[in-house]
Amino acid sequence: MINENNLKKAEKLVLMLKEKGLKVTFAESCTGGLLGATLTAVSGASAVFDGSVVSYANEVKNEKLGVDKKTLESVGAVSNECAREMALGALKMFSSDCAAAITGIAGPLGGSAEKPVGTVFIAAAFGDKVTVEHCLFAGDRESIREQSVAKALDMLAEMICKS
Repeated sequence: MINENNLKKAEKLVLMLKEKGLKVTFAESCTGGLLGATLTAVSGASAVFDGSVVSYANEVKNEKLGVDKKTLESVGAVSNECAREMALGALKMFSSDCAAAITGIAGPLGGSAEKPVGTVFIAAAFGDKVTVEHCLFAGDRESIREQSVAKALDMLAEMICKS
Protein backbone atom coordinates (compact mmCIF):
# COMPACT_ATOMS: atom_id res chain seq x y z
CA MET A 1 0.00 0.00 0.00
CA ILE A 2 1.27 3.48 -0.89
CA ASN A 3 2.01 5.85 1.99
CA GLU A 4 -0.64 8.63 1.97
CA ASN A 5 1.84 11.48 2.61
CA ASN A 6 4.09 10.22 -0.18
CA LEU A 7 1.11 10.00 -2.51
CA LYS A 8 0.35 13.68 -1.86
CA LYS A 9 3.98 14.57 -2.60
CA ALA A 10 3.78 12.54 -5.82
CA GLU A 11 0.58 14.32 -6.86
CA LYS A 12 2.30 17.69 -6.41
CA LEU A 13 5.33 16.50 -8.36
CA VAL A 14 3.19 15.24 -11.25
CA LEU A 15 1.46 18.64 -11.42
CA MET A 16 4.80 20.47 -11.40
CA LEU A 17 6.18 18.26 -14.14
CA LYS A 18 3.04 18.73 -16.28
CA GLU A 19 3.12 22.51 -15.84
CA LYS A 20 6.75 22.67 -16.95
CA GLY A 21 6.42 20.04 -19.70
CA LEU A 22 9.06 17.80 -18.12
CA LYS A 23 9.62 14.05 -18.01
CA VAL A 24 11.08 12.14 -15.06
CA THR A 25 12.70 8.76 -14.56
CA PHE A 26 14.00 6.79 -11.57
CA ALA A 27 16.79 4.41 -10.65
CA GLU A 28 16.08 2.51 -7.45
CA SER A 29 17.91 -0.01 -5.35
CA CYS A 30 16.83 -0.37 -1.70
CA THR A 31 13.32 0.93 -2.44
CA GLY A 32 12.75 -1.84 -4.97
CA GLY A 33 10.43 0.17 -7.19
CA LEU A 34 8.46 1.91 -4.44
CA LEU A 35 9.29 5.36 -5.83
CA GLY A 36 7.96 4.39 -9.25
CA ALA A 37 4.91 2.73 -7.72
CA THR A 38 4.17 5.85 -5.69
CA LEU A 39 4.38 8.14 -8.71
CA THR A 40 2.32 5.85 -10.92
CA ALA A 41 -0.39 5.68 -8.24
CA VAL A 42 -1.19 9.23 -9.38
CA SER A 43 -3.70 9.47 -12.19
CA GLY A 44 -2.06 11.13 -15.18
CA ALA A 45 1.48 10.18 -14.22
CA SER A 46 1.95 8.59 -17.63
CA ALA A 47 2.21 12.09 -19.11
CA VAL A 48 5.38 12.79 -17.11
CA PHE A 49 6.95 9.44 -16.22
CA ASP A 50 9.24 7.76 -18.76
CA GLY A 51 10.26 4.68 -16.79
CA SER A 52 12.35 3.25 -14.02
CA VAL A 53 15.15 0.80 -13.37
CA VAL A 54 15.17 -1.30 -10.22
CA SER A 55 18.87 -2.01 -9.98
CA TYR A 56 19.19 -4.16 -6.90
CA ALA A 57 22.28 -6.03 -8.09
CA ASN A 58 25.59 -4.27 -8.68
CA GLU A 59 25.78 -5.91 -12.11
CA VAL A 60 22.56 -4.15 -13.11
CA LYS A 61 23.83 -0.84 -11.75
CA ASN A 62 26.93 -1.26 -13.91
CA GLU A 63 25.49 -2.84 -17.06
CA LYS A 64 22.17 -0.97 -17.34
CA LEU A 65 22.83 2.36 -15.62
CA GLY A 66 26.53 2.71 -16.38
CA VAL A 67 27.73 2.89 -12.80
CA ASP A 68 31.50 2.50 -13.04
CA LYS A 69 32.85 -0.82 -11.72
CA LYS A 70 35.59 1.19 -10.00
CA THR A 71 32.93 3.11 -8.07
CA LEU A 72 31.29 -0.10 -6.92
CA GLU A 73 34.64 -1.62 -5.93
CA SER A 74 36.13 1.43 -4.20
CA VAL A 75 33.19 3.07 -2.37
CA GLY A 76 30.40 0.55 -2.88
CA ALA A 77 26.81 0.67 -4.05
CA VAL A 78 25.72 2.58 -0.97
CA SER A 79 27.58 5.80 -1.69
CA ASN A 80 27.27 9.34 -2.93
CA GLU A 81 29.14 8.43 -6.11
CA CYS A 82 26.91 5.46 -6.92
CA ALA A 83 23.70 7.45 -6.39
CA ARG A 84 25.02 10.20 -8.66
CA GLU A 85 26.00 7.73 -11.41
CA MET A 86 22.65 5.92 -11.11
CA ALA A 87 20.73 9.18 -11.61
CA LEU A 88 22.84 10.22 -14.58
CA GLY A 89 22.54 6.73 -16.06
CA ALA A 90 18.75 6.85 -15.77
CA LEU A 91 18.68 10.26 -17.46
CA LYS A 92 20.74 8.90 -20.32
CA MET A 93 18.80 5.65 -20.64
CA PHE A 94 15.40 7.34 -20.88
CA SER A 95 16.43 10.74 -22.31
CA SER A 96 14.37 12.33 -19.53
CA ASP A 97 14.61 15.86 -18.20
CA CYS A 98 15.10 14.87 -14.57
CA ALA A 99 15.75 11.79 -12.49
CA ALA A 100 15.99 10.50 -8.95
CA ALA A 101 18.13 7.63 -7.72
CA ILE A 102 18.03 5.83 -4.38
CA THR A 103 20.60 3.41 -2.99
CA GLY A 104 20.97 2.31 0.60
CA ILE A 105 20.54 -0.23 3.37
CA ALA A 106 16.91 -0.75 4.41
CA GLY A 107 17.73 -3.57 6.84
CA PRO A 108 17.26 -5.23 9.11
CA LEU A 109 20.42 -6.96 7.82
CA GLY A 110 23.33 -5.57 5.82
CA GLY A 111 24.50 -2.70 7.96
CA SER A 112 28.03 -2.09 9.22
CA ALA A 113 29.75 0.38 11.55
CA GLU A 114 30.57 2.62 8.57
CA LYS A 115 27.19 2.21 6.89
CA PRO A 116 24.52 1.27 9.43
CA VAL A 117 21.00 0.17 8.54
CA GLY A 118 19.12 3.27 7.43
CA THR A 119 22.05 4.70 5.46
CA VAL A 120 20.62 5.93 2.16
CA PHE A 121 22.03 8.10 -0.62
CA ILE A 122 19.49 9.90 -2.77
CA ALA A 123 20.33 11.78 -5.96
CA ALA A 124 18.20 14.22 -7.90
CA ALA A 125 19.33 15.21 -11.37
CA PHE A 126 18.05 17.90 -13.70
CA GLY A 127 20.00 18.26 -16.91
CA ASP A 128 23.66 18.30 -15.93
CA LYS A 129 23.01 19.37 -12.32
CA VAL A 130 23.03 16.60 -9.70
CA THR A 131 22.40 16.91 -5.97
CA VAL A 132 23.09 13.97 -3.65
CA GLU A 133 22.05 13.72 -0.02
CA HIS A 134 23.36 11.25 2.54
CA CYS A 135 20.52 10.28 4.86
CA LEU A 136 20.38 8.16 7.99
CA PHE A 137 16.79 7.04 8.50
CA ALA A 138 15.44 5.26 11.56
CA GLY A 139 12.78 2.60 11.78
CA ASP A 140 12.00 -0.74 10.24
CA ARG A 141 12.62 -1.77 6.65
CA GLU A 142 9.33 -0.41 5.32
CA SER A 143 9.73 2.88 7.17
CA ILE A 144 13.23 3.38 5.76
CA ARG A 145 11.96 2.69 2.26
CA GLU A 146 9.04 5.14 2.69
CA GLN A 147 11.31 7.86 4.12
CA SER A 148 13.64 7.38 1.15
CA VAL A 149 10.78 7.83 -1.31
CA ALA A 150 9.58 10.96 0.54
CA LYS A 151 13.06 12.49 0.42
CA ALA A 152 13.49 11.70 -3.28
CA LEU A 153 10.13 13.30 -4.12
CA ASP A 154 11.05 16.38 -2.06
CA MET A 155 14.46 16.70 -3.69
CA LEU A 156 13.00 16.48 -7.19
CA ALA A 157 10.30 19.04 -6.40
CA GLU A 158 12.86 21.44 -4.96
CA MET A 159 15.14 21.05 -7.97
CA ILE A 160 12.28 21.61 -10.41
CA CYS A 161 11.10 24.69 -8.50
CA LYS A 162 14.55 26.21 -8.86
CA SER A 163 14.68 25.58 -12.63
